[in-house]
Amino acid sequence: MFRNSLFVLMLVFSSELLAGTLEGLWKREGEAVWIQFDANSNTGVIVRNDKNPDAVGFVVARDLKAKNAEKNTWKGEVFAAPLGEYKPADIMLLENGMMRFKVKVGFMSRSVDWQPVVDLPKE
Repeated sequence: MFRNSLFVLMLVFSSELLAGTLEGLWKREGEAVWIQFDANSNTGVIVRNDKNPDAVGFVVARDLKAKNAEKNTWKGEVFAAPLGEYKPADIMLLENGMMRFKVKVGFMSRSVDWQPVVDLPKE
C-alpha cells in the first residue's frame, strides 16, 4: 500500500512541476514546424521546418517573462513572418495542453496554436 501511495504522490508532484511551463518541444498546428523552448534563455527556437530547412536555429520567440496576474500566461516577442519583424505577444498554455501565440498589431490580432510533442518525427 505504501508503494502505491508513493507512486500516486510522485505522479501528482510530477504533473505539478510540468504544469505552467513552456519548456519542451512544440509542433505548430497544421504545419511541419517544431520549436524548442528553453527556460534558461527564455526563447523558442526552430529545431525543424520541413518547408524551410534553413530556418532551423531561428529564434521565433524571445524575452519571455511570466505574467504575475494570470496563471499560464507569458509576455514576450514573437517573430511575425508576414511583417518580417518581432512583435509583442501573449503566450498562453490552454486547458487542452496546447500553447497559443497571440500577436496584436493595431486593431488586428492573430493567434497560432502549438501542440506539445515528445520527440521529432523521423524524416
